[in-house]
Amino acid sequence: MSGGYAPVPKPGLTALLRAYLGVTALAPGLLTRLARKGHAAQGAAPERLAERVGHASAARPEGALVWFHAASVGEVASSLDLARDLERATGARLLFTTTTATGAETLARRLPQAIHQFQPVDTPASVGAFLDHWRPDLACLMENDLWPRLMIETDRRAIPIAVINARASRSRTRAPRAIGALLSRAALISTQDAATAAQMRGLGLDQARIMDTGDLKAAASPLPADPAALEALRQAIGMRPVWAAASTHPGDEGAVIAAHRAALREHPDLLLILIPRHPARGAELVQRLGQAGFVIARRSAGAVPEAATQIYLADTLGEMGLFYRLTPLVFLGGSFGTEGGHNPYEPAMLGAAVLHGPGIANFRQAYAGLAQSGVALRVLDGADLGRQVSRLTASPQLAE
Repeated sequence: MSGGYAPVPKPGLTALLRAYLGVTALAPGLLTRLARKGHAAQGAAPERLAERVGHASAARPEGALVWFHAASVGEVASSLDLARDLERATGARLLFTTTTATGAETLARRLPQAIHQFQPVDTPASVGAFLDHWRPDLACLMENDLWPRLMIETDRRAIPIAVINARASRSRTRAPRAIGALLSRAALISTQDAATAAQMRGLGLDQARIMDTGDLKAAASPLPADPAALEALRQAIGMRPVWAAASTHPGDEGAVIAAHRAALREHPDLLLILIPRHPARGAELVQRLGQAGFVIARRSAGAVPEAATQIYLADTLGEMGLFYRLTPLVFLGGSFGTEGGHNPYEPAMLGAAVLHGPGIANFRQAYAGLAQSGVALRVLDGADLGRQVSRLTASPQLAE
């Protein structure tokens, strides 16, 4: 696929990039130690740690190979349709790298034919070993997870780079020359919105290479659900009102608990489906919810909600499409803490109205569009969340 490709003209490296490359070459252990700690904290398979230093755990397939780097779950989800289209159009095999174990698990469920490796740390030995082994014909780097050495070495080997679904970034305003020099290695940059495209043009990049395609997350296929599991849960829940708190982090869950307690006073049979962003936190949440006095059923234990269940803890992976189909109202987590919010298109696409906190920097444009359409509503804190859940539950406004 890359035959005849000539690297695009580019400026020299800035002092900041040279300093970064020098430090990570002289002290590679800094990045390696961080990767080792992250790998263990994610509960990833210990035998796969070597992938993070560039040692492949699979053979390179024959023929053309398209490489996608998608840091975690959200980037994997937004890349799937594009990856399938490229696979069909070119006959190439697909290689995915992710930073997180949850990204790897999402890929394994939704695109099982793809090869997965953990992203190599950005050191000379790791990047060199990764590129020497895999020799991709095209590199598609999703959104903003761009590592300097990985990009520079990929370009140096005349492998075309596409930066896909880029969103606005503070680093482009803080270090425009360095980021511009890095992004000049990309033959194509697609952006989520016009503001990001303008930001890219402001870096002095070739305008012909910048495309404002809109957010791929908005065009992604709806999340799948197992029909039998969906029917079983619908039967278990029956006619009870239900809401969900999805992709929650510790910074969200105090507000969610307070909101559900308040909403239960007005709707005593209300069921909350609580879906933590990291299902491994299930045991921690069981203890916290039990201490708070709630009656809980736990999905990972095979339970379904009973009449007395107040909170259904959905601590499993790959079933978000199932839970979004069960509820007309979803609070999306990562928005009361510092995470920057999560993808609101996924619940909206399946017919749910979306509540969110103030911290939505990563999806500001998406939420603005949904709010204008009457699909999304901002809440300030746990008390406000409780008021909105109480007000909207079983209301004509929610149905509308």
